Parts: sequence; structure tokens; C-alpha cells
Amino acid sequence: MTLLLAGDIGGTKTILRLVETSDSPSSDTIYQESFHSGDFPDLVPIVQQFLIKANTQIPQKACFAIAGPVVQNTAKLTNLAWFLDTERLEQELGISHISLINDFAAVGYGILGLHKQDLLTLQVGKSQPEAPVAIIGAGTGLGQGFLIKQGHHYQVFPSEGGHADFAPRNELEFQLLRYLLDKHDIQRVSVERVVSGLGIVAIYQFLRDRKIATESPEIAQVIRTWEQEAGQEEKSVDPGAAIGTAALQKRDRLSEQTLQLFIDAYGAEAGNLALKLLPYGGLYVAGGIAPKILPLIQNSGFLLSFTQKGRMRPLLEEIPVYIILNPQVGLIGAALCAARL
Repeated sequence: MTLLLAGDIGGTKTILRLVETSDSPSSDTIYQESFHSGDFPDLVPIVQQFLIKANTQIPQKACFAIAGPVVQNTAKLTNLAWFLDTERLEQELGISHISLINDFAAVGYGILGLHKQDLLTLQVGKSQPEAPVAIIGAGTGLGQGFLIKQGHHYQVFPSEGGHADFAPRNELEFQLLRYLLDKHDIQRVSVERVVSGLGIVAIYQFLRDRKIATESPEIAQVIRTWEQEAGQEEKSVDPGAAIGTAALQKRDRLSEQTLQLFIDAYGAEAGNLALKLLPYGGLYVAGGIAPKILPLIQNSGFLLSFTQKGRMRPLLEEIPVYIILNPQVGLIGAALCAARL
């Protein structure tokens, strides 16, 4: 048996999981704990404290999924003043083999360890086992990536597709594009500015300022507080969550219209990714937003926007589309990646 350490390292929260495995690292969790990242100067003391609490020997291998780019075995977290280097981590922790991977690459590996109950099938399609697999996930940002089968294993490729241009498809979306260009005094709008947690807020502000619907006092107060806290590291409110909850409960028309536009844009971008990859191995929708607004995604225009690609529609209707329900898919992926070291 091999002892593995998996980590999901974010600017706010660090989750560590110790697993013992012979073949299936995601199924044999020994110990898991979450830490507030900002309470520590570096990852090393977190891991040391974790291993003491786990009361176990030093793991042979470790993989940490990082919220930020990984370049030549080093990583600087996007929202935390940590600089991680695999060689230093191996020396200070006494772990023989350590790998750092991007957090969305970890989601890619994690797909390989999911079970049927971890997924919701949005479109059955016609699965082809040897075909590419695509991943898209809206959360804080918009992650995109893909998997290619090579022999008996898949290789995971992250991308920066979320920073491609937002492509409006109708008059309302063209107005949204112009609104964002003017509001931020920028030359282009990435799709991430629309399809993400911040994108939900941006769409709400656009519809509010265009007086598409009346703003409720409750949501107005949340948005006002959030706007006043602009630039602060810690926010006291989560406007995206408030808008999503109000839309799910059908108690605020402006929030409902916001989520409708957001989901339409989300589906359209998923379709764009599918056109480029033809992922008949499946397109997986990851990220923290989709599971929280699942009824809206199932009953709104996500699949319509996904398949509405003119003459290419028959191709997209054959691509299986799944929503990942397991919030710890990144940890599962980090463990699978560690097992390969």
C-alpha cells in the first residue's frame, strides 16, 4: 500500500487529504482537514500540523492543486503571498515526490475518479471512449481544459480558454458587451467577465442600470454593500449567491433574468469549447456555481445555447454533457495525480 497526500490549495482555504491506495486513491481516505490559508505563512507548517494530527508516517508522494499558474514546478498563489517550489517542499517535508498542478488540471484528473452518483447527466449523447474529454467550470473565474487518452491513461491539459473573447449572440448580449467596455474602460471583454461568479454580479448590474426590471430592496442592499467593499480582501456579503438564491426561489424578477442570461452565455461558451474539441468522451461542467443552481440549468436555456450552432447542431447533440456534483473533485484529482508520480 502507498500513502499519498492530496491538497487543494486556495487563497482562502487549504484542504488536505491523506489516502492509502493500491489502485484507487480516491476511495481510501484516512484523514482529511481544512485550514484557513491566511493563518499560515506557507504551506509547509500546514502540512506538518496536518500530519501530526493524522498521527501517521510521512507519505511517499504528494500532489497539491494550486489556485494559480504552475510554471517549472513552482507556483505563486493568485490571492496569497505564498511561493511554492517542489524541491523546497520535498526537502522541508521529507516527502520523496511532490507535484504541483493547476487546480483546474486537478479537476481534470478528478473526473477519472468520479462515480455515477457524483454526476448528473444533462445530455446523454453518444459516448465514444477513445474521444477527447472537455471540462468547463464557472466559479471565481472560468476554467477550461481537456483530456486526451494516451494508451491506458489520460493526459490532462489545462487551458486559458476562459480569457477568450466574449461572443454576444443577440441584441441584449451586445448591449451587455458595450456596457462592460464602457464601465471598465477596457478594449475587450473576456468570456470570464460574464460566465463566472463576478459575471453574475456584472449581468445584474447591467440589467439593473438598463431598468430591465425593478430592483428589490433586499438584493439592492447586498449589491450596495458589495460595491462599497470594492478593493477589500474580505467581503461581508456574497452578491452572486444572493442573486442565485432569489432566482431559485422565484422571488425577484431581476435576479431571475440575471441567471437566465448567465446560463444562456454559459451554455453557449460550453458549446464553443465542444466545437473546438468534439469531446465525444463527454463534456463535464465543473465549478461551484452549477450545482447550486442545478434546477435552473436543467430547466432553462443551457442545452439550447450549447447546441444552437447552426449546421453543427447535430454534432453537439451527440456529445454527452454532465454536471459534476462532487465538490471535492479537485482533491480526488490531486490524489490520482500523486499516485502517478
